[in-house]
Amino acid sequence: MTRGRLLLAASVLVLAGAGAAAVWLTRPELAAVTVESVRKRDLEAIVTASGKIQPKRQVNVSATTMGRVTRLAVEEGQRVRAGQFLLEIDPRSLEGQLQHGEASVAAARSALQQARTAVEQARVTLDLARRTLKRQQELWSGGLTSREALERAQNEVELREAELKAREQEVQTREQQIKQEEASLATTQYNLSQVIISSPMDGIITRRNIEESENVVVGTMNNPGTVLLTIADMSVIEAEVEVDETDVPEVTLGQQARVTIDAVPDRTFAGRVTEIGNSPIQTTATQTITTTAQATNFKVVITLEERVPDVRPGFTCTAEITTATRQNVVSVPIQALTVRELLYDAAGALVREPPPAPPRRFRLFNREPAPSPVPPEPPPGQTRRETEGVFLLRGNRAVFAPVKVGIAGERYFEVLSGLDEHDQVITGPFSSVRELADGTEVTRQAPPPRP
Repeated sequence: MTRGRLLLAASVLVLAGAGAAAVWLTRPELAAVTVESVRKRDLEAIVTASGKIQPKRQVNVSATTMGRVTRLAVEEGQRVRAGQFLLEIDPRSLEGQLQHGEASVAAARSALQQARTAVEQARVTLDLARRTLKRQQELWSGGLTSREALERAQNEVELREAELKAREQEVQTREQQIKQEEASLATTQYNLSQVIISSPMDGIITRRNIEESENVVVGTMNNPGTVLLTIADMSVIEAEVEVDETDVPEVTLGQQARVTIDAVPDRTFAGRVTEIGNSPIQTTATQTITTTAQATNFKVVITLEERVPDVRPGFTCTAEITTATRQNVVSVPIQALTVRELLYDAAGALVREPPPAPPRRFRLFNREPAPSPVPPEPPPGQTRRETEGVFLLRGNRAVFAPVKVGIAGERYFEVLSGLDEHDQVITGPFSSVRELADGTEVTRQAPPPRP
């Protein structure tokens, strides 16, 4: 009798446990979410770009004459003043050209003097021929000479006139020849003056590409010449950064920026935007071939307002340009913002649809249908459209609230409309925010600790 009662009690306990397990397994499985309270914050919209440090003014010193470097007076890294002697190119070849040019000018002037003497002789001969013609005309009037003698005198005058014009033309030719020789001489004198190269400005020798006794090559149309030295004025430093085409419209002149330089760690330098490129940065043919998806970037120049210690051109830098600021505005975490396809009536008002049934931990006999990923067709007069918004925790349900956002800070969006301060916004986990539906029942969990 006692054994039968024990078996009966055990059976009751087993059945009760099975019933409890069935209830637990078939109850809805609610999504666990984290929540953050909406509040007001100060926001900054920042565009980040990387680039190089460059001086505001930089000059590449090249030679205008060919020759061998005979004197070199500066080293790389040396500070120079405007007008300071840098180097000298062998002047002997140009000195020979100068002597040749001076001799050519002297010869041309002598030839001009001879041509002017010939003109005077031609004028005298012409005057004599004219007087002879006048006597022949007087004799012809008195019948004292022959017609042949008169015509011979006339031809002599015409010949002497033509000879005078030729001599005068020769004088003009000699004068032009002198100008040509003087121009050539002036060019040689200028080239000779260029063999001594001086600094065009105050600065630092940032690059020296020549050594003493090396030959200098002058550039041509298709072949660039030798860049002997590079002088940079490091008193004004700029950061030349490449900004993506999607961010360039937000950048304007005068905006503040913070620049960090890899070679100067743990320091940030203030600056302002002083130049924005109107054309995209051109890439070389090799880069275009090797890069499958080439980004379009624009050059933005930031002038630093602080002194940078031990700076050198070409240092890698990163700039954070503040494109907009907002003070004490309602903000929402970036990860809370999502997009849903919502139903709207003909007047544009939001129509709340019944939430889908939450999934269960276990479906008995597999009778519960799986939710359809495709929403049903909207009723007549209503439309669906994608809407940006967030999920609010109302009671134990996630309610989708359309919002209009403004600028984006580092972690928060500015909220222009759709939310009020102290609203409870669902911020995570990411998978839950991505899959939530309007009106879904959820459970609240503690947010993970921030690093």
